[in-house]
Amino acid sequence: MDFAWLVLLGVLALLVLAGIVIYNRLVGIRNQVQNAWRQIDVQLKRRHDLIPNFVEVVKDYMSFEQETLRQVIEARAGAVKAATPTEVIAAEGVLSGAVGRLFGLVENYPNLKADQNVQRLLEELSGTENKISFARQFYNDSVMEMNTAVETFPSNLVAGAFGFARAEYFTVPEAETAAPKVDLR
Repeated sequence: MDFAWLVLLGVLALLVLAGIVIYNRLVGIRNQVQNAWRQIDVQLKRRHDLIPNFVEVVKDYMSFEQETLRQVIEARAGAVKAATPTEVIAAEGVLSGAVGRLFGLVENYPNLKADQNVQRLLEELSGTENKISFARQFYNDSVMEMNTAVETFPSNLVAGAFGFARAEYFTVPEAETAAPKVDLR
């Protein structure tokens, strides 16, 4: 009878130890997801800071494109105000589309493309867009790891007991997935 109690106690100790390991892993993954989100946040802040400078530099050249410039400024304001990840994802999608249209219009203005300030800002914005893309990829990889851990057995038991939930992916705005239009005329 003593042996049975020792075996039962050993199994119970292993279960508790496994629960602790799984819990700690879930905490680590959750922190990784939060860190990845902060990296996106840093790059988005950089983008938000560059856009007004870019708009200011190009607006003198683009007197006919005031509506596009207004849309970029409004989209930036919406992105800056977004608080939750869901709001940020939606607002950044709108901003990405507006900035993409602005980049497209810049191509139609040779004098604007030749301006050194415009070239510098375009390079900075392009670099920031690339950093956002990499940060978004790292975030989505972290989200996938978290969601897998929350949904698979036995970690789903610990996740459910301690309130770990699925994280939301940062989806690519439709404007960024659309195929570019090429006009060779």
